Amino acid sequence: MSQQALILDFGGVVSRTLFETHNLTEAALGLPAGSLTWQGPFAPDTDTLWRNMQADEISERDYWSERTREVGQLVGENWTEMSQFVRAARGAEPEAVIRPEFRQTIAACKAAGIRLAILSNELDLFYGADFREKLPFLADFEVIIDATYTGILKPDARAYEAVLEELALPASACVFVDDQLRNIKGAEAIGLPNVHFDVTSPATSYQDALGLLGLPERTLT
Repeated sequence: MSQQALILDFGGVVSRTLFETHNLTEAALGLPAGSLTWQGPFAPDTDTLWRNMQADEISERDYWSERTREVGQLVGENWTEMSQFVRAARGAEPEAVIRPEFRQTIAACKAAGIRLAILSNELDLFYGADFREKLPFLADFEVIIDATYTGILKPDARAYEAVLEELALPASACVFVDDQLRNIKGAEAIGLPNVHFDVTSPATSYQDALGLLGLPERTLT
């Protein structure tokens, strides 16, 4: 069994963010083009709520709870759970929003015998438990730790320790990838090598992760 592992957040690391797919969301929900204007990390100066989250004034769950409520109102729904929003926006074809760079990266890891794990704060909370069934690639991940059930959220050290325990590997043998700086700081605190994933440049971030795992540079598109 390999002595290395790639540990990924889900969310924007694996799939294109909801910021990147406003056109698809608007089409799925029957909204006029341009109805959704919040852009998060792609235009933080115009997204006050996002800036509040980055300043730790609200949590990521708080951010998406508010966006869920807002979009629900636009379509005449009283949505109270993020999974209701995601299922309505993406439920029919979730594979369509999976990042190609992610697919190429897990293929490279599998070929090299590097093990795969997911450490998420809200995988099923945000996407719904049935979402996993529509993503066959998740079978390649031998460990999936989801705080929807554990109640232990990154950057709590226990979250990282749980996935390392399941893998039976030391932190030094793994690379953790997340798009939230607070979670990267949590990994750093326990000595877990990491890449702060840039959703505006996914190929570069995945290249960095592969490099930390000692894999040769490759073209990710």
